[in-house]
Amino acid sequence: MLRILTGKTLPRRTLLKGVGASLALPFLDAMFPAFGLRGQSVPKPVHRFQTFYVPNGMAMEYWSPTGEGPDFALTPILEPLAPFKDQMLVLSGLRANWVQIHAGASGSFLTGIPQGGRTETEIIADVSMDQLLARKFGQETQLASLELSMDASANAGACSSNLSCVYTHTLSWRGPTQPLPTEYNPRVVFERLFGDTGSTDRAAREARLRQQSSILDSVTDKIGALSRKIGAQDQIKVEQYTEALRDVERRIQKAEEQIDIELPNFEQPEGAPPVFEDHLELMMDLKLLALQADLTRVITFMIGKEQSPRPYPQIDVPDAHHPLSHHNNQPELVERMSRINRYHTQLFSQYLTKLRDTPDVDGNLLDNMTILYGSGISNSTRHSGQNLPLLVMGGGAGTLQGGRHLTYSDEPGMANLLVTLLDKLGLPVDAHGASTGALQLDPLPGV
Repeated sequence: MLRILTGKTLPRRTLLKGVGASLALPFLDAMFPAFGLRGQSVPKPVHRFQTFYVPNGMAMEYWSPTGEGPDFALTPILEPLAPFKDQMLVLSGLRANWVQIHAGASGSFLTGIPQGGRTETEIIADVSMDQLLARKFGQETQLASLELSMDASANAGACSSNLSCVYTHTLSWRGPTQPLPTEYNPRVVFERLFGDTGSTDRAAREARLRQQSSILDSVTDKIGALSRKIGAQDQIKVEQYTEALRDVERRIQKAEEQIDIELPNFEQPEGAPPVFEDHLELMMDLKLLALQADLTRVITFMIGKEQSPRPYPQIDVPDAHHPLSHHNNQPELVERMSRINRYHTQLFSQYLTKLRDTPDVDGNLLDNMTILYGSGISNSTRHSGQNLPLLVMGGGAGTLQGGRHLTYSDEPGMANLLVTLLDKLGLPVDAHGASTGALQLDPLPGV
C-alpha cells in the first residue's frame, strides 16, 4: 500500500468537503503511520460509550440469570444475546438512586441523582454521565454527543406524577437545569451528521434537498481522487462505507416520499407497529455510521420513553406497553411483558452484530465500545428500583472482561456503576450523583 512505500499517511480526521456537506471517512489502513517510521506508532483504539435504554421496567422472572461468575445460564430475555456472551456483564443487585415513579427511572439513569424537581415547572437534575464524556471526547470529534430516541421529545407539560415530561423523554443533562432533547427524525440526524442545512427553516431545508439530491454526489470527485491514493483494501472499505451511507440516505428519502401517500380509511392503532422496525433500523444504521466515521464517541438512545404506550402486535402483544407493565404479578401478563423485553434484546442483538462486523483499530467497533443496556425500573408493577436489569456490553477498548454474571448483595446505588464506567472511559471522578464509591467490575486477583 501507498503508506508502506512512501511513509505517508492520511490524517485520522480526514474530511471530504462538498456543497453543504462533509464526509468523514471511517478508519483506513492508510491512517496508520508507516511501519517502523521513526517517532510514530500505531494509534490506540478509540473508546466509545453508548446507552441503550428500554422503558417501563422488566419481567424480572424472565431476565435474572441463575449462577454467578462465568457459570451462568442465559434466561429467555437474554437468550438473543448469546452470540455476545463473552462480551456481556450481567449486573444484579444494584438499586436505582431515584425511582418510585417513571420520571425517576430515566431521570436518574445517567445522572445518579436521588431526587429531581417537585413540580411540572421545577426542572432540576445534574450533569449526566454521557455529557461529562461529551466534554472530554467532544474536543476530538465533530459532534460531542448524539441524543436519540424512537419517540418525539416533549419539553413541556407533566408526564409522570405531575413532574415535567423532560424526565421521561431524555437521559441526557448538560447541567442541573439543562435537559437535552432527543431526536427521533432520521432526516434531522442524517443532516446533522453529514449535511450542513445552513438554515433551520423547513422551506430552506427542502429547497436545499431539491437542489442537492444526494450528499455523496457533492463529494464524488474527491472520493475518486482519494481512491487513487490508497491501497486496494482501503478502497474496498471506502466503497462499503459510502454505499452504506447512500443506502441510509435512500431509505430516508423513500420514507419521506411515503408520508404523503393517501391511505385507505381505517382506524389507526396507537403507535406505528408496521413502521417501527424500519425506523429503528435507520436509527441504528445512523449510529453505526457516526461511530464508524468517529463523528461522535458518545450516544444515548431510548428505544422508548418511559410510559411508552407502544403496542407490539408483530410479536402477538397488542397491549399498550405501559399499561401491560402494571401487571400486578399475574403470570400470564408477566409472560406477555417478557415477550416485549425479549423482542428488545433481539433488536439490540441485531445492532451488536452490525458493530461486531465493522472493522476498527485492533478489532471491531464492538471491541472498542462500552454499552450500558437496561432500564431504570425492575418490577414495573410497583415501580421497583431494587435489582435493576442492567448489562454492560462490549470490549471497552480492552478495559472490560465479559462473560460473567456479577451479583451485589449490599445493593449499591447505580451511581456507583457510573463512577466505575467513567473511570474505564478515561475520565476518573471522585463522585457522581448520589454515588458512595466505585463498583467492582473487574475480577479480584486470584479469583
